[in-house]
Amino acid sequence: MLAWRRTALALVVVAAVATRYLAAELGPAAAALGGVGVLLATVALAAAQLRYRRVRSGFVDADTRHAALPAAGRTLAFTALAGLAVGLGALVLVLGRM
Repeated sequence: MLAWRRTALALVVVAAVATRYLAAELGPAAAALGGVGVLLATVALAAAQLRYRRVRSGFVDADTRHAALPAAGRTLAFTALAGLAVGLGALVLVLGRM
């Protein structure tokens, strides 16, 4: 769980820094991109927390249920989307300076 917290925090920091630098190039759109990055990082952290709780309860009840543990696909998808949003903003910045 700690690794997902660090990842989400890093995505929030990158989104905030990207918003700061993209503000001169994109104006209000930079704030929207930064907000999307922060929102997706928050959703990824919440999804990781929910998955952690389900896995933990799965371990506790493993003798009685015999159910498969949940996959991390949703959390990975939100993390990838947050990285993509910030990356697109950076791409716009680079292409705008050419």
